[in-house]
Amino acid sequence: MVTLMVARQVSVGRVGAVVGRNVGALRSGASYWLVLVSGFFEPLLYLLSIGVGVGALVGRIPLGDGRVVSYAVFVAPAMLAASAMNGALAETTFNFFFKMKYAKTFEAILATPVRPIEVALGELTWAMVRSSFYTAAFLLVMAVMGLAEPWWALAAFPATMLVGVAFGAAGMAVSTFLRGWQDFDLMTAAQFSLFLFSGTFAPVGGYPLVLAAVVQVTPLYHAVELVRGLALGRVEWALAGHALYLVVLAGLGLWVASRRIQRVLCS
Repeated sequence: MVTLMVARQVSVGRVGAVVGRNVGALRSGASYWLVLVSGFFEPLLYLLSIGVGVGALVGRIPLGDGRVVSYAVFVAPAMLAASAMNGALAETTFNFFFKMKYAKTFEAILATPVRPIEVALGELTWAMVRSSFYTAAFLLVMAVMGLAEPWWALAAFPATMLVGVAFGAAGMAVSTFLRGWQDFDLMTAAQFSLFLFSGTFAPVGGYPLVLAAVVQVTPLYHAVELVRGLALGRVEWALAGHALYLVVLAGLGLWVASRRIQRVLCS
């Protein structure tokens, strides 16, 4: 019932206007293009240095279905999931916080008929544009390097979009609670910890039991498992559970973000 009431309050046109405002800012800012392009190279460099370089020393990795793949094939989908996470978080944390706290962009938008939930949806949609740019380019690199079959790479793309939505919504929600730029140190540390310990570079089954249990409740673990399963053609019921986790995270993050925008800027 609550979902239906919220849906009735949302105007696609007003959400599109928020996205259009970001498109206009992109056209007028040459430096933003440099940030956008540079964000693609970080996971690519990790793939080349660790997946290919260190992979020559590691050898091959066994999968849960009995197959054995090269280390680069194992790591590449994890870098893809991390790329989707980084692209979405970059837009919904640093940029979102600046627009809300310092530029007063959202205050100006809310002076129009646009509602807080439409601001959140517009910002999330724009974050998805950035995240999809990263993941589409990375998937192309994976296919060219022979790290994923083209059809399975295509199947993994919607999963990367779900990852971007989930982390984008969560990033917006967290950003509404930040007090200043110093708090981003904590966020960066948490993001990097997820990157290192979410089954990205080694199977979670090899972790100590306590660490493995902690990792399995974190969002990037579910993102990595979902994207890796599709990219490697491992279609199994467990993927539905990983997808459901990300859907719930996206819904919760969007709800918290819209409520916080209204409380902080409209009270």
